[in-house]
Amino acid sequence: MKAATITRSGGPEVIEVRDYPDPVPGPDEISIKVFAAGVNFADILARRGLYPDAPKPPVVVGYEVAGTILKTGKNVSRKPGERVLALTRFHGYSEIVVVKEEQVFRVPDNLTLSQAAAIPVNYLTAWQLSEMGGLGKDDVLLVHNAGGGVGLAALDIARHRGAKTIGTASASKHERLLDRGYNHVIDYRTENWTERVREITGGRGVDLVFDPLGGASWKNSYRVLAPSGRLGMFGVSEVTTSRLAGPLKYLSVMRRLPFYTPIQLMNGNKGVYGVNIGRLWNEKKKVRRWAEAILAGAGEGWISPHIDAAFKLEEAADAHRYIEERKNFGKIILLPNANEE
Repeated sequence: MKAATITRSGGPEVIEVRDYPDPVPGPDEISIKVFAAGVNFADILARRGLYPDAPKPPVVVGYEVAGTILKTGKNVSRKPGERVLALTRFHGYSEIVVVKEEQVFRVPDNLTLSQAAAIPVNYLTAWQLSEMGGLGKDDVLLVHNAGGGVGLAALDIARHRGAKTIGTASASKHERLLDRGYNHVIDYRTENWTERVREITGGRGVDLVFDPLGGASWKNSYRVLAPSGRLGMFGVSEVTTSRLAGPLKYLSVMRRLPFYTPIQLMNGNKGVYGVNIGRLWNEKKKVRRWAEAILAGAGEGWISPHIDAAFKLEEAADAHRYIEERKNFGKIILLPNANEE
């Protein structure tokens, strides 16, 4: 089989397609012929040597795939040919992956395999943010990087729960965000977004913020919280803008981190929490419950993954560039076995 491999830390050019032996499933495992694999910002951090959970290069990254079952172990009840999606702990950028049966889910009939591959990381992250933040009817939710995969996933969940939404994004994405259902959008490049949030909310602030940026953004996001507001942090994308080398890039972000004391939180009636879906591998029952709720929503039609662009396996470097240049609106996927759906 072929897999897009990060050969060393560096720019997109360090990714190359290599040949590997076809993996063989164990007694409790399933091998999947991958039609679509999701591309996430964590993959880009791993390529840059900035993702602490990633194995050292050479490594095949990728947390989510969708395709058809090739082979099953003797203890597995599923059958070859079934359309499935799966959570993977790396190795997703491959023509074939092997995973435990507990990591596999049936794809709803109304979803393509490309759409299915867009669900696991983005929608589980947005779901966890919503659950931990208690997102409910009439809450006002502020989402940074609203045009990204998590931003659009959060919108689907917020609309289903009856919340109002404000998104920050570059101006080129505003029309599409409004068409998709955001109530308000703010151009973070040309507007003072904290002032705009206060204008939109009549000075009250928001009930919940989903912030993947880090650094100074977390400080400002905390400041626009209304009483009983919650700040959900799920990424540190600002690290990629630092001019320092390697892990030293985190120093510039750390220098701008907010500091919350228990007294400050109590007196402000505010809360902060963090989300890293990649660190929940030991919470299998909880993650499966969330995933099944999301897939039920997909079957009902209120979960609607949006694919912005698809790249062939040998174009994985281009997919990374596309995301790093902030061109994507929604999900970017790879097609290891194009024309197989």
